[in-house]
Amino acid sequence: MDGDKAYHHGTLRRTLLEDAAVLLNEGGQDALSLRALARRAGVSPRAPYRHFADKEALLTALAAEAFAAFGEALARADAAAEPGRELEAQAIAYVRFGLEAPGRFRLMFGPRRVVADEELALAKQGAFGVLQARVDVLAGANDDSRAQAVGYWSLAHGLTVLFLDGRVRDELDGSEDEIIQRVTSATLRVAQSPQSSR
Repeated sequence: MDGDKAYHHGTLRRTLLEDAAVLLNEGGQDALSLRALARRAGVSPRAPYRHFADKEALLTALAAEAFAAFGEALARADAAAEPGRELEAQAIAYVRFGLEAPGRFRLMFGPRRVVADEELALAKQGAFGVLQARVDVLAGANDDSRAQAVGYWSLAHGLTVLFLDGRVRDELDGSEDEIIQRVTSATLRVAQSPQSSR
């Protein structure tokens, strides 16, 4: 095995993805290379190429896993929320997901360094589908629920980026959790008020 550590079928791919996620969050996409992953896993430089054609293929697989985990986080938050506060819970889960692993978040939503891939497309659709499903429940028959979902997405995404860029603390005091709760609650309260639909 060219000096490679012994990996059962499929376990090297999983090891490479797990190590890549660590490197991504430690140093961003520039810190990732298949050669670095091979060294970290204790396998030959050629071994990762049995699972990923190139770095872009690796990033695509990482992004697909990230969006799948993202969708699961949104779904858990929605299911655990008090009735009527599901969108707020999703927004909070969104921001926390981004702040927990900024490198992963930047890969998901940053400049395109991934390739077209069915697994990635399905994972992205599934994640957005959690939000869309909740908006569909709340929207009136004549409302543009797709546009509303994009609006709620913009709120959570914008707040996440402001945190990651260090901008929020210029405007608001409090702990991270307090600020997330305050902003999402206040904004969604306005968005869902009867006056806002007139």
